[in-house]
Amino acid sequence: MAHNLLQTLRDFLVHYGYWALAATLLLENSGIPVPGETILLLAGFLAFSERHLHLGWIIVVATVAATLGDNLGYAIGRRGGRPLLERYRNFFRIQPDTIAHGEDLFRRYGSPTVFFSRFIFGMRIIAGPLAGVLQMPWRAFVLFNFLGAALWVTTIASLGYFFGAHWDYLVHLMKHLNLAAVLAGIALVFFLWWRRRRNS
Repeated sequence: MAHNLLQTLRDFLVHYGYWALAATLLLENSGIPVPGETILLLAGFLAFSERHLHLGWIIVVATVAATLGDNLGYAIGRRGGRPLLERYRNFFRIQPDTIAHGEDLFRRYGSPTVFFSRFIFGMRIIAGPLAGVLQMPWRAFVLFNFLGAALWVTTIASLGYFFGAHWDYLVHLMKHLNLAAVLAGIALVFFLWWRRRRNS
C-alpha cells in the first residue's frame, strides 16, 4: 500500500511538477491532512535521481506555499474561532489530545511554537488555525511561520535529495521511525540554545 501511494505521488509530481508540490503544501499547512512531508521528500528525490525538478526551486516554491498555507489557516481560525476548531477536529478525526497539546505549547512558549510545530507530528497541520483561534499577534505569527517553513522545507527536501541514491532505504526507515520526531529533537536543541543566548 505504501509503495502504491509513493508511486501515485511520484506520478503526480512528474506530471504537474512544482504546481503539485505547491498545492499539496498549501493544503497541508492550511489545515487539510494531506501527505506534505512525503511529497516534499519525494520531490527532493526526483531532483536528484531524474532531474524533473531542481532542489533550489523546490525549496523556494515549498517555502512560499507552506507560508501561505499557514497564513490561510490562521485567517480561517481567527475568523471562525473555537466553534470552527471543534467542527474541524471532528470532521478530520483529530484527537482532542492533539489540540490540547498545541494549546499548551502556545501558552508555554508563545510565538516560537509556530516555528517548532513544523517538526512535531500532527502539529504542522493545526498550528495555523490554532494560532488564529488563540488570537496570536499576526506579525509575530508571520515571522515565526516563515522561519519555520524555510528550515523545515530545506531540511526535508535536502534529505530527499541527499538520500536520492538510497530511496528504498529511506522509505524503509520512514516505516519504523517518525522522521518528524527526530527533527523535533533537533529543533528543541536549537530552541534551548536560542533561549539561553537571548537570556544571557
